[in-house]
Amino acid sequence: MTLVDTTAALHHAEPQPHVPAWATQVENDAIRVRRGSVDAELATRHAGRRRLQIAYEIVGAEDAPVLLIAGGISAHRHVAANAADPAPGWAQGLLDAGRALDPRAFRLLSFDYVGADGGLDAPIDTADQADAIALLLDALGIERLRAFVGYSYGALVGLQFAARHPARLQRLVAVSGAHRAHPYAAAWRALQRKAVGLGQHQGGDAHGLSLARQFAMLSYRTPEEFGERFDAAPVLENGRVRVAAEDYLEAAGERFVARISATAWLRLSESIDLHRVDPRQIRIPTTVIAVEGDRLVPLSDAVALVEGLGLHGRLRVLRSRYGHDAFLKETDRIDALLGAALRETTAGVAP
Repeated sequence: MTLVDTTAALHHAEPQPHVPAWATQVENDAIRVRRGSVDAELATRHAGRRRLQIAYEIVGAEDAPVLLIAGGISAHRHVAANAADPAPGWAQGLLDAGRALDPRAFRLLSFDYVGADGGLDAPIDTADQADAIALLLDALGIERLRAFVGYSYGALVGLQFAARHPARLQRLVAVSGAHRAHPYAAAWRALQRKAVGLGQHQGGDAHGLSLARQFAMLSYRTPEEFGERFDAAPVLENGRVRVAAEDYLEAAGERFVARISATAWLRLSESIDLHRVDPRQIRIPTTVIAVEGDRLVPLSDAVALVEGLGLHGRLRVLRSRYGHDAFLKETDRIDALLGAALRETTAGVAP
């Protein structure tokens, strides 16, 4: 396994003696940013041994405890704007000063999911993602994570990591994710994949992927939100009826197509439905944050997960009109729940 520098030096920052030269380093008000990739061989569950690169970003003081942050299937290693990359990240706001995930208090590690680059056109399992994290930690010389904070797909990966690599994790926070794919949600995703397949068959990958994303948006959000935002009469355009939400859905589809390939999305979507973890195998403190009205991860599944975790599990329930997407929209409320869970970690308090 080797480490590869994937970016040029920024702001002419010189590597310090204790910082490996393979990683880009930027220092800004004592917050260090390192980006790079790991060349590794991963034994996947369904596709044999594969050579791949694991791209990562780590932000924070070198001697601070390490937290791993992972989001949905379209999330990536860039969580929030920093000195190395000023572009907004997928969880912009959650890493602001004073937040639970303040990079002045922790080293925050994130990575690109296996298959996210579209280069692996084979079945991918959440267990593969967990094992890739273990390889990444080995390469970075990180023995143990203070916590794993996973949202949506990231929560599934976090559960796998807790089950497969318990000695490397002190606490798990799983937001909007459970130990298995709910059959209703799996059926919803299967139809989305059929839309992509139809687009591919007709030579329109982008159109099929955009349509799949639009279907997905209906499962991420709630009827209550749509009732408030799009309660307008339909209009006639060129003899066709157009409803109020269509502009919003089409814009979401266009943005999605611009940042992920059809192959990557299909394989990561499948991996959600392949996901299975026995909660009884998880023996570390786990905070499960569920959202009432989440149509993809019903509250009943979160309850079943916590029951399986036994004394190791604690459930927190959030009421939000944003449904599954609450972790992206309810920044202040999610931050408060994260802060409580991480304070327990720091104090060594069992759930």
